[in-house]
Amino acid sequence: MNITLAFDQYLAIHRYKYLALYHALRAGILEGTLPGGTQLPSTRSLAMHYDLSRGSVSQVYEMLLADGYVRTVTGRGTFVSKDSFVSASGDNKRENVTLGEAADAAGGGSASERTIPLSVWGERLLTRPTPLYEQRSKNVVSFLSGGMRMEYFPYAEWRSALTYAGGKEGGMLQSTCPPEGDEGLRKAIAAHLRITRGIRADVEHIVLFSGSMQGIVILTQLLLDAGNEAVVEDPGFHGIRRAVEINGGRLLVGKLDDSGLIPEDWDARLLFVTPSRQFPTGVVLPLERRRILLEWAQRHEAVIIEDDYDSEFRWSGRPIEPLKALDRGERVVYIGSFSNTMFSGLRLGFAVLPPSLVKPTIAAKALYEPLPVGLLEQRALARFMNTGGYGRHLRRMTRIYGERGRILRTMLSEQLNELFELLPGDAGLQVYARWLRSREEFVAFRAAAHRRGTDFRDVALYQVSPGEPAACFAFAHLNAVELEEGIKRLLLAWEDVQTAT
Repeated sequence: MNITLAFDQYLAIHRYKYLALYHALRAGILEGTLPGGTQLPSTRSLAMHYDLSRGSVSQVYEMLLADGYVRTVTGRGTFVSKDSFVSASGDNKRENVTLGEAADAAGGGSASERTIPLSVWGERLLTRPTPLYEQRSKNVVSFLSGGMRMEYFPYAEWRSALTYAGGKEGGMLQSTCPPEGDEGLRKAIAAHLRITRGIRADVEHIVLFSGSMQGIVILTQLLLDAGNEAVVEDPGFHGIRRAVEINGGRLLVGKLDDSGLIPEDWDARLLFVTPSRQFPTGVVLPLERRRILLEWAQRHEAVIIEDDYDSEFRWSGRPIEPLKALDRGERVVYIGSFSNTMFSGLRLGFAVLPPSLVKPTIAAKALYEPLPVGLLEQRALARFMNTGGYGRHLRRMTRIYGERGRILRTMLSEQLNELFELLPGDAGLQVYARWLRSREEFVAFRAAAHRRGTDFRDVALYQVSPGEPAACFAFAHLNAVELEEGIKRLLLAWEDVQTAT
């Protein structure tokens, strides 16, 4: 096995090659680049690589063995000792410092204490850390977003599409495509949007991304200079808010009521909105307000980024035309994703762009990804959509999710009606519920729910400024039995709160 050592650096310190090799091996062991149990190369191999005699290398191994850094196994070779970090004597450690220790002494402190200055963008990134996905225990009935259960996914059909996308004997696996993504998938998306959204999208105006969030970040960078103002919904998706802030933009809070975003005459060049199903409340923006937003964008020469994140699953009612379908002034960017409709590991999103934004968006995408990632999956998804598999999958999952949403709403309304008021919803994969009691009781209830083995989303994550206590209950990943058990645990949690007070 070949290993990499800091031999040349130690050769500049020590007169003899065998000493440079000894200290390079010792440093690798102490610093963990040669962990315990690692088999070291043969004396013949090291002698050849470092222009030493085998006798000199054997002497190095004997020195390491005497110091307790290595052990020998007859017939097998020389191995790094598993306890080599503590086997050397204190005197030996003081006499033979590693390069890292020498650098620490010269630099006035350990490497961990010295920091490398970041750009303004990098500093903003660290001050607004990304919320991590929660790790859930197997015994927890979680109402946090969990994605689709793969038992319902048409895996055989998807596997067939993957095989088709790879080509005969994998002949397509080495092929490439432009930064905007596979043309076949962009055509399939355009056809799907015409039927399901009423959006007449030209293929050349569609750009694919590694998830919708990548598209949101790139478009924010293209459209917003530091100090520019952007309107965001409150509450709204926290990822959008972070994209604006880290880019140096200033947030203008868009207020909401029970009909969604309230239009104002904002002095801004960018607006983010979720009109088909407001995130997280789920309310639908009325047609009149959509028209007012389009007039505002035209008047201010602003851009609207319309995030249609999960309205594919609709149980009742008639969907209102998206802003993009109503847009005659080419001011709207329509963002969509396949993470909810397929599976979360399929990181594919897309944007339908105004003509003037196509070229700069492709250029920005090419900077991040000169060659699109997941090309096999892109071509497979195009096949899946063109053969009707995607449509059949959506219809089946709409029936399943619709029933689960109905069960959850019924149980929340009947059993927890003294705690929550549910906002109406005819689509989507979560229920938004206003808390009816005090903020202190909400905090206590959520803590009690955790102790009882269940959890839900605190809407505070999505609020720009403190607002009403509320919860989001995701249900797509839970069957009827699990939904019932989750509600039971919530009831017990509320009993715990009442008992404690």
